[in-house]
Amino acid sequence: MFQNVIQDQIQSLKNFIYYIINFARRNNVIKEVFTQFVIAAKDFFTMKKKLKMAKYRVNYQMYKLNQMEQLIAENNEHVFLRGNKLNQTR
Repeated sequence: MFQNVIQDQIQSLKNFIYYIINFARRNNVIKEVFTQFVIAAKDFFTMKKKLKMAKYRVNYQMYKLNQMEQLIAENNEHVFLRGNKLNQTR
């Protein structure tokens, strides 16, 4: 009886190991982990460049916005909006 229980447990363990091995073969777990690691490393090493590009885009958009506001203020017929005074309600 005790021997049967041990054999059943060993057989269950073997089946479980076979399931794990087959799952790893089907889904390429090691390859996926390596791919994710490479992607994370690329993101890490290009982080500063991406930050610089984002800052440049934000600064460029702010420059364009300020330019547009100045043009609107200069071409507006109201006296208090002319020159360097911008309409703060925009």
